[in-house]
Amino acid sequence: MSAIPGKSCGSCNMCCQILDIVELKKDAGILCKNCVSGTGCKIYSTRPQVCQDFECEWLTERSLGPQLKPDKVGTLFMICPDSEQYQAVTDPKRPTAWRNPLVFKHLVAKAKEGHIVVAKSGVTSWRVYESGATALWT
Repeated sequence: MSAIPGKSCGSCNMCCQILDIVELKKDAGILCKNCVSGTGCKIYSTRPQVCQDFECEWLTERSLGPQLKPDKVGTLFMICPDSEQYQAVTDPKRPTAWRNPLVFKHLVAKAKEGHIVVAKSGVTSWRVYESGATALWT
């Protein structure tokens, strides 16, 4: 899928911080050494394929407005390539960001669409159900 017209990463670099990038030997939760705040990726033209291929759900999902941009809500929305789960992965500095009412409402809506929705904060994960209930997820 490609970015919705009018949407761009801009100053957001959440994916460069919260995702594990094996190709760069970068652990989750640590800002990539190639990310320059306010400028972006200093190896953009030669970044690994995994980085080239990644687009967060905010970029590609029309229903996610500017108020849900990852750097604003501290939560990155993505489809897990291994499990097809709809995931909300939080900024380590904002571990409960997925409980923000706007974010949580979106997660419940995704669950109502039939997705398995998982909110992740560090090594802890919660399943979000269509009823709005949550449970620790392993």
